[in-house]
Amino acid sequence: MDEKLIDAVIFDLDGVITDTAHYHFLAWRELAREVDIDIDEVFNERLKGVSRMASLELILQEGNRQNDFTLREKETMAEKKNQHYCQFLKHLTPQDILPGIVELITAIKSAGLPIGLASVSRNASTVLNALQLEDTFDYVVDASKVKKSKPDPEIFLTACKQLSADPKRSIGIEDASAGIDSIKASDMFAVGVGNTLFKSDYRVDATNELNWEVISAEYKKWIEIKSVR
Repeated sequence: MDEKLIDAVIFDLDGVITDTAHYHFLAWRELAREVDIDIDEVFNERLKGVSRMASLELILQEGNRQNDFTLREKETMAEKKNQHYCQFLKHLTPQDILPGIVELITAIKSAGLPIGLASVSRNASTVLNALQLEDTFDYVVDASKVKKSKPDPEIFLTACKQLSADPKRSIGIEDASAGIDSIKASDMFAVGVGNTLFKSDYRVDATNELNWEVISAEYKKWIEIKSVR
């Protein structure tokens, strides 16, 4: 297809570029246990794509302890979780880039399209450095400056703006329901990675199924349908 129909491609990080979701789970579980709350990996699905403070609130609600701590205490707890998480990140290497992602990025860049990163993780730079992808993205959203977390569209709209891209002519790739909602609210084409993301405009079960020719062809169909309406 004519890639001029596409302004930019915006990636999520966790679960799309690499799978640090398990590290997040281990860090949250460690913190939760310190306040006598038990969480499992099923509950952790609710935390994907959600900001640190919002995740903490969900955990405290799970243990019915949402009113037991001051804002400052919660901020301290969230920072402690981040310290746990950063310890786990020390084990991250380029071998942890998910299958098919390097090939996908290469194909997008060969098409001359800018790529961005829209992750709510404040450790995105640390993760990219560990994966040796720090110079790969044309723009990385600073999560600390994003006021509203996913599913709000702010983070994807910010990436599009900084890349001088029209959201209606851009593609977002996500692995979480909140992320897909964020992309859709941005009026972007939503690519979902996961077998439950039925709101996606195009969906695959795993990253190794992400193929640029297929994605761009599905995007073209989407554009054509929208132009008829």
